[in-house]
Amino acid sequence: MPDTYLQLVNSGPTATLAKRLGLPRPAVLRRYTPGAPLVEGPVLVLGRGDDADALARLLSGPAGGAAPGAGVEMRPTAGEVPTLLDGWDLEVHRHAAPDARYGAVVLVLTTVERPDQLTEPVLAAAGPIKGLRSGGRVVTVSRAATADDAPAVAAARQGVDGLLRSLAKELRGGSTGNGVVLTGEVPVTAPSAVASLRFFLSRRSAFVDGQLLAVDSTAGTLPADWERPLDGRVAVVTGAARGIGAAIARTLARDGAHVVAVDVPAAGEQLTAVANEVRGTALQLDVTAADAGERILEHVRARHGRLDVMVHNAGITRDKLLVNMTPDRWSSVLAVNLESQLRINEALLTSGDFTDEPRIVATASTSGIAGNRGQTNYATSKAGVIGMVRATAPLLVPFGGTANAVAPGFIETEMTARIPALTRQVARRLNSLQQGGLPQDVAEAVAFLASPAAGGIVGRTLRVCGQNLVGR
Repeated sequence: MPDTYLQLVNSGPTATLAKRLGLPRPAVLRRYTPGAPLVEGPVLVLGRGDDADALARLLSGPAGGAAPGAGVEMRPTAGEVPTLLDGWDLEVHRHAAPDARYGAVVLVLTTVERPDQLTEPVLAAAGPIKGLRSGGRVVTVSRAATADDAPAVAAARQGVDGLLRSLAKELRGGSTGNGVVLTGEVPVTAPSAVASLRFFLSRRSAFVDGQLLAVDSTAGTLPADWERPLDGRVAVVTGAARGIGAAIARTLARDGAHVVAVDVPAAGEQLTAVANEVRGTALQLDVTAADAGERILEHVRARHGRLDVMVHNAGITRDKLLVNMTPDRWSSVLAVNLESQLRINEALLTSGDFTDEPRIVATASTSGIAGNRGQTNYATSKAGVIGMVRATAPLLVPFGGTANAVAPGFIETEMTARIPALTRQVARRLNSLQQGGLPQDVAEAVAFLASPAAGGIVGRTLRVCGQNLVGR
């Protein structure tokens, strides 16, 4: 169901009236379309040291040297940036220009070792962020705090977490703030660090806000074509007949993947329509069947000869307060949302056919992070998904693979359209972007984590919730 309020406050006389009355005016988000520019407007890279210089060279690419007056030449030196990074071709500034309206601000904080070292770069970002263009991006790049750090180092690094999450809540006009967090000695030019930065800068991350994504290793392979990062890969998507699952199938196909769309026989007609639309194949299957994993493998072997990406999206809700919960409501939700994934993963991991930089991406939920009244069964299953990917990812690392999850917040689907109107309006406004997301938003995050470039992101959960105001 469309968000009528969002439409009214952004068009015609009702927009003027809303402004006069001081009503909340969430911006219409700019979402990704093929061929769209990565960032609209110049990019300001703030921070001292080699890491900031390297990222500035990366963003400018071979044809996008520093803008006049930016104070530093950005063209890459041979050997410093891999050739696959070339071609970003953005106008990059290393110092804020007085009259510039930036499309993005990248705040590089990897060298910070004391809290007072945050002061200069953070306050230098304040003016440019105030003049950020509509739909702009702020991205921090920092290092993870660990128990082995000196107290001052850990305090400074952990401080970036609070900085980024708070800043994201201050941004307006559909702008977002997110962070790339490097663990250990992972360099800023590691494939997954580069890919994460690009994802957060792009329109693909329109409904991802206030999130810090950790990059755990130097694994991963950057694409030859950023428009088709999944070219030639074979992906299975469960629950693909409608809603988020159908959007995932379309997005993976758009990015170059051969898609196998899976759903229950009762959804066969819709499933076939989706499969035909993405020029993939349909597999009617109950994912809770004991042999579901084997049947998926048989299908992909026969049709494609391989399997590279497994997207666990099938899920159900059977909401009730725990005091009114029945055994069938509890068990059915865990069976579909969690236990089926564990069985399918076991079949894949023991098959010997899931070994070429494999990716598992599972759909969790913010309910599994923050909980939700009347959803003890659903929240249990979705929290279980988060634990599952964390434990499964290391099993895939020897093959260049990983497992990760996305955790949607309020997404405009057939399911949320059945929520009572007033409750639905409240749920839409309970995030920093003050609106519900679209299935496409979840699909974009899934496609990113499914890509070869995400190989250094190990067992993580990325929230797609517009920075929901509950939970982390």
